[in-house]
Amino acid sequence: MACAKRIVALAALFAVAPVLQARAETPACEAVTFESRAFTVCTANPAEHAFHMYLNAPNGEKYGSLGAVPADDLLFATNAGMYTPEYEPAGLYVENGVERNRLNTRKSGYGNFHLQPNGVFWVKGRTAAVTSTSAYARLMPRADLATQSGPMLVIDGKLNPRFDEDGPSRYIRNGVGVTKGGRVAFAISEVPVSFGAFARLFRDHLKCPNALYFDGSVSQLRIAGQFRPTFGPRLGPMLAVYRARK
Repeated sequence: MACAKRIVALAALFAVAPVLQARAETPACEAVTFESRAFTVCTANPAEHAFHMYLNAPNGEKYGSLGAVPADDLLFATNAGMYTPEYEPAGLYVENGVERNRLNTRKSGYGNFHLQPNGVFWVKGRTAAVTSTSAYARLMPRADLATQSGPMLVIDGKLNPRFDEDGPSRYIRNGVGVTKGGRVAFAISEVPVSFGAFARLFRDHLKCPNALYFDGSVSQLRIAGQFRPTFGPRLGPMLAVYRARK
């Protein structure tokens, strides 16, 4: 009798196993080696996942840290766009469909933000895109979220012509690209890399015809369930991706 009960229990277990396996999710983030350099790449689908920008907390104070981003159903979060010494966005910032900072169309200025062309990462409905600032100004897509940064890493399948192949400026860098299939790839280098090497990661390995630089030296990535340090320089705009659209 006991043996029969055990057989029934095992049969029930194996009947459930395929269901559990079917529910298993592909990890959002993975380690990547490209040109003998280490990167972490996180991918998401705007048709399936929820994207949110974070700058000011409900009390009006700046979030300032990836550790402060809401954690429920979080897949990953990253700094997303350059900012002023007051931690305000350097350019366009759209959160929950509300434009909180205007598109910056200046062609010259200090720092990487003004290294031309710069661009915008934006999401509207179930579609995400990276476009140059001038292209965004023509489209004016009334995005659900958007963040402006610079420079563009990849423009219509070509590397930014201002980059050396592998220049001497090396930083921990992070950025974003969108594949032809519409998936969004966020990447951060685990070692200091040049602009050229970072741009080639998006074009050649991640197959993103357009990609945008977010920042360097302050770049951070938070992955749910993994320990990665989120202390360091205070951050401005941040972007988080959650498990399911609501």
